[in-house]
Amino acid sequence: MMKEIIAIKEFTQFKSRAEEFSPYAWCKQMLENDPVSYHEGTNTWNVFKYEDVKRVLSDYKYFTSERQRTTISVGTDSKEGSAPEKIKITEADPPVHRKRRSLLAAAFTPRSLQNWEPRIQEIADELVEQMGTDKEIDIVQSLASPLPIIVMSDLMGVPSKDRLLFKKWVDILFLPFDKEKQEKVNEMKQVAAREYYEYLYPIVVQKRLHPADDIISDLLKAEVDGETFTDDEVVRTTMLILGAGVETTSHLLANTFYSLLYDDNKVYEELRNNLDLVPQAVEEMLRYRFNLTKLDRTVKEDNDLLGVDLKKGDVVVAWMSAANMDEEMFEDAFTLNIHRPNNKKHLAFGNGPHFCLGAPLARLEAKIALTTFLEKYSHIESVDSFQLEKNLTDSATGQTLTSLPLMAFSKH
Repeated sequence: MMKEIIAIKEFTQFKSRAEEFSPYAWCKQMLENDPVSYHEGTNTWNVFKYEDVKRVLSDYKYFTSERQRTTISVGTDSKEGSAPEKIKITEADPPVHRKRRSLLAAAFTPRSLQNWEPRIQEIADELVEQMGTDKEIDIVQSLASPLPIIVMSDLMGVPSKDRLLFKKWVDILFLPFDKEKQEKVNEMKQVAAREYYEYLYPIVVQKRLHPADDIISDLLKAEVDGETFTDDEVVRTTMLILGAGVETTSHLLANTFYSLLYDDNKVYEELRNNLDLVPQAVEEMLRYRFNLTKLDRTVKEDNDLLGVDLKKGDVVVAWMSAANMDEEMFEDAFTLNIHRPNNKKHLAFGNGPHFCLGAPLARLEAKIALTTFLEKYSHIESVDSFQLEKNLTDSATGQTLTSLPLMAFSKH
């Protein structure tokens, strides 16, 4: 049954795409004036402070992931487009959640990451090499968008010639809820899910007969407490993995370059002179530039843990991106600072039992992509004609860059 999707835009009320892309004034206002606020239009409680957000995400005794209403509108309510029951990790609490997560984790072992690193490096090298030198490039089209889709289709063991199809399907399946266009969006999602399913099913059947070193084969072999995946379940599970692995990493990469151009243009040179700072920079980008990440929970039993009377069944939206701006946790939080000693404490990947399974892969891809680019280009400059408002689009992660031109100069 399709859950009721909460129209969160009724609550945020941003005046423009650009304002939503850089929601700092809004976050500051909520943190300072309304850290726990009830919104009548969406019938939700919203929390912004770091400790409150962390509590809501990790305390499953009082805040459950089993819910009837949600802010998440990924995928679609069709036979092909819904996640199999046994891996619905976003909708279960421990101990059920542990078993479901273990099945899924078969595809993301540290060993896998180690094995994948050379291939990710190869893809990054190839993409950066194609960019040429001393000219204008579109970093979204040439790196941020293709890298995660090539990586994920490679790791899944899917023919690389079809990866643009994957990108098309993922973009549609991750379209956010929009009251006005919802019928049309649902229709598009159902078509995308069906096309994806029909494409991947024969590949999964083949891999059961001839396993390889890839995610699909790992899922086909996965077993927890005697439970395994059927071919149908593997197809639908990969849809979830692919979507999560592509959308978020692409968003992180694009926003990182935006930040290096417009938030503080001195950081690029600093990173270029000391590549060891790249992992720290990635963490700070996740804290500072991962706009409008949020998760919702439903109140399991009456409580006043957030300083207000919450009733069983109430929906609480935890705004991780605002929590990442909480001055009580991060000093001078509204400034980009790659030397911040505690920036790894950000909540961009969530917290508690539901901490993002793909976080190590996203970090690895971002580190490799950024380092490879820095090694080739001595400096970058923004392009005067770029208009932010015209180059943003709705996505599950908030406003996402569709294009970002920059001038890239290699060392002479």
